[in-house]
Amino acid sequence: QVKLVESGGGLFQAGESLRLSCSVAGLRFREFAMGWFRQAPGKEREAISCIDYRSSRTTAAYAAPVKDRVAVSRDSAQWTVSLQMRSLTPEDTGIYYCAAARGGYCSESPTEYAFWGQGTQVTVSS
Repeated sequence: QVKLVESGGGLFQAGESLRLSCSVAGLRFREFAMGWFRQAPGKEREAISCIDYRSSRTTAAYAAPVKDRVAVSRDSAQWTVSLQMRSLTPEDTGIYYCAAARGGYCSESPTEYAFWGQGTQVTVSS
């Protein structure tokens, strides 16, 4: 059974940094690209960043508001993927999801991701 579990969400103050983790089980981790998405209230899910199957040979930051503030990494020994985001603003509030894409390559489209976690809530106060 495939399972992705996000952790690290919570309440943050503007200007702080966060680190989210996603633990993965039940799939061949090294064969999947791992993406991070978020969904703010009343908005569509948007891609934040992704790391491909080659263990951080390629990363991509997508959403313009976070492009220069995020870093993603993966640990193939621990089967985890992490997202770091600095200089948080209230606009970063939302549910953050990790997802696994077959084929090993990153995509900005949620439809390319076969497996999803339940999400972790991030709330940033001003």
